Amino acid sequence: MVMSKYTDIIDLADMGSDWWLKVVKLASDIYDDPQKYSKACDGKIMATLFYEPSTRTQMSFQTAMLRLGGTIIGFDNPATSSVAKGENLKDTTKIVSSYADIMVMRHPNDGAAKAAAITADCPIINAGDGGHLHPSQTLTDMLTLYREKGRLTDLTIGLCGDLKNGRTVHSMCKALCGFKGIKFVFISTPELGMPKYIKDILMASSCEFTENPSLEDAIKDLDMLYMTRVQKERFASEEEYNSLKDAYCLDRAKLNKGRQDLIVLHPLPRVDEIPMDVDDDPRAMYFKQAKYGVFVRMALILTVMNDREHSVPLFTGKTYNGVECRNPNCITRKEHYLPRYFRGTADLLECEYCDDRVLC
Repeated sequence: MVMSKYTDIIDLADMGSDWWLKVVKLASDIYDDPQKYSKACDGKIMATLFYEPSTRTQMSFQTAMLRLGGTIIGFDNPATSSVAKGENLKDTTKIVSSYADIMVMRHPNDGAAKAAAITADCPIINAGDGGHLHPSQTLTDMLTLYREKGRLTDLTIGLCGDLKNGRTVHSMCKALCGFKGIKFVFISTPELGMPKYIKDILMASSCEFTENPSLEDAIKDLDMLYMTRVQKERFASEEEYNSLKDAYCLDRAKLNKGRQDLIVLHPLPRVDEIPMDVDDDPRAMYFKQAKYGVFVRMALILTVMNDREHSVPLFTGKTYNGVECRNPNCITRKEHYLPRYFRGTADLLECEYCDDRVLC
């Protein structure tokens, strides 16, 4: 077992529902009285390392730290750093973590945040690792539900669009299945369906889910609809992307089939999956959801920096001679020095960086 030295936020499933709820309630308190927390990080430094483009996640983390009284360093384009010279992930994050009190990282490869946490000298928050996970977005979604629906239990949640590559929906499933009475409806084409490992997690948690290819049919039963874009950057070819990019669109006609107390969320950016004339509908909450993201990230920064009791295992399995992860986007396929950790049995192993499965 390999333990982290810090309270790293790589995967919300590592922490448990009581911990998540503590962060959400703190975020709600900050939202109601932000001035009370304006000096909470005075003298502290946060590093933001964004290897992938970002607007909301990057700026909301930066805004969060500034509103807490701290300062920020980092980059939003690896081409402006030594990464462009061929520096590996370990060296970049090892050095930057020695300059900061907390580090926030987004990376195009699955499992990159966990790889960085092995050697980092400060806590790490995963701001999105490839198509794998996005825990701070899930906490934002949870705060939105908490404030707009008044609860995190007994909800029917529709997830629509690119469920295969959508790190936001993967994180949401892993987190919300820990709450009573949550039901998921997966709305996607077979090509964009939810990965099997996520479905297995839900079944192991006795969390109910169904699959329905029709948004028009599914929307009538939902408390919350979570729309996602089809992510061009995750496809191997433009031809494959073009064949699926227009699969789902939430227009006014479909929205009007939903209940009046439905809320519509979207992690943004959107492309064509929600027309702009939907924005004026009071059920459209995605801009308010983005605003909530600042307060969640304020709460997350405070909790991670002040909590020394919840360091969790980075790896619980072991390495196997000759076994490699088969996910072409796994960080271990790029950073070859990393130890290959797998959990499971000798017949079926799961990569501990990206959760992909290896049949032996």
